[in-house]
Amino acid sequence: MFFAQYYLDCLSQASYLIADETTGRAVVVDPRRDVDEYLADAEAYGFTVEAVLNTHFHADFLAGHLELAARTGAWIGYGRRAETEYPIRHLAEGERISLGEVTLEILETPGHTPESISVLVRERAEDAVPYGVLTGDALFIGDVGRPDLLASSGVTAEELGRMLYESVQGKLMALPDETRVFPAHGAGSACGKNLSTERSSTIGAQRATNYACAPMAEQDFVALVTAGQPAAPSYFGYDATLNRQERELFDAGRAHRPLTVAEFRAARAAGAVVVDARSPQEFAAGHLRGAVNIPADGRFAEQAGAVLTPQAELLVLAPECRAAEVTTRLARIGFDRTAGHLAEPEATLPELADLLTPASRLTADQLRTALAADQPPLMIDVRSCAERAEGTVEGALHIALNELPSRLAEIPTDRPVVLHCAGGHRSSIAASLLRRHGHTDVSDLLGGYAAWAATC
Repeated sequence: MFFAQYYLDCLSQASYLIADETTGRAVVVDPRRDVDEYLADAEAYGFTVEAVLNTHFHADFLAGHLELAARTGAWIGYGRRAETEYPIRHLAEGERISLGEVTLEILETPGHTPESISVLVRERAEDAVPYGVLTGDALFIGDVGRPDLLASSGVTAEELGRMLYESVQGKLMALPDETRVFPAHGAGSACGKNLSTERSSTIGAQRATNYACAPMAEQDFVALVTAGQPAAPSYFGYDATLNRQERELFDAGRAHRPLTVAEFRAARAAGAVVVDARSPQEFAAGHLRGAVNIPADGRFAEQAGAVLTPQAELLVLAPECRAAEVTTRLARIGFDRTAGHLAEPEATLPELADLLTPASRLTADQLRTALAADQPPLMIDVRSCAERAEGTVEGALHIALNELPSRLAEIPTDRPVVLHCAGGHRSSIAASLLRRHGHTDVSDLLGGYAAWAATC
């Protein structure tokens, strides 16, 4: 058997290629939209991709089922409750997919979403102990999938929580302890609240260490898994809907379009949003007015989805030689309205000097002085609730980065504003967003709360 996990740190997202090495028949599970890596590996090993399985309608990224189907002729599989605009094969509990000796078996594991499935993988059809189980967003390492994302779509968090209880406690925990667990996400994903950095585990290990896998009553489980969930990025609903629909296929050649200075200037003047993917330090030294700083060295796609809208036309200003990467990462969450990127930015950005402006960043000592003044700035903490348990700046207003676009009206425009996060990355994003929306006196804290706490 061939079994490979493909992991995107930017989205904490895992996908899988599984094949029978004797027959060469293969499936891909939960693929991302840029599918070349799966196809290159399949070609290198002589595999034929016959099927694409999605464990559920993903909300945090745009899946690559349509791209793979178009390039391989593979059929697309979902759980039996799924409804789509494109042809799919509905997969029911206990259904087996034979690749030769290697056999996949479907487990219906609703709870994160109603149509969620898990996929048992056996090296031989008769094996009593499966090689592993691909759990999608039902069971993570150290956590389970959140049941609250569909609360506005006619299914309550409590209803899904009860489904998840049966899926995890009644079905997945009934598997042999030796069964390996391969989830769709790891630490950092907003699809749960306590995900581990480990990318695989076993049922036995999760039974012993995962808070949601300990024996408990249904009502206790539901209360536990619905409490303390982080705010989901605003693009989640958009992607969950788009994953059900026929849509345009990702075309790397079309997406990665270099622009001259004149073309870039004209598109910006026409209303396109500049996405500046340089570091906060480079951005602060000089950026195009109205640009939103989303550093490429970080959770770029998720953060872009939190502060931008998929309807906006985007212009990419990326670190040298990284424009194609940045554009692809936008496409992974369905942000396809990219007009292009500034060609050779280090050489050409000076030609836009009339549009450049610096950004204010304060040290912890400078912030203390400002807070002691007669008219202190408004402090805004853009960390998550869990991070705030480590300590806070007294008097700071808490607006997590994912919530900021919907709460801009709460922030006054007639007083200075200083934002902080844990280390200075998210605060630069937040500060740039406020400037774009008309706030003129905005700073962020160099080094974030870590720097503040170190000087206490």
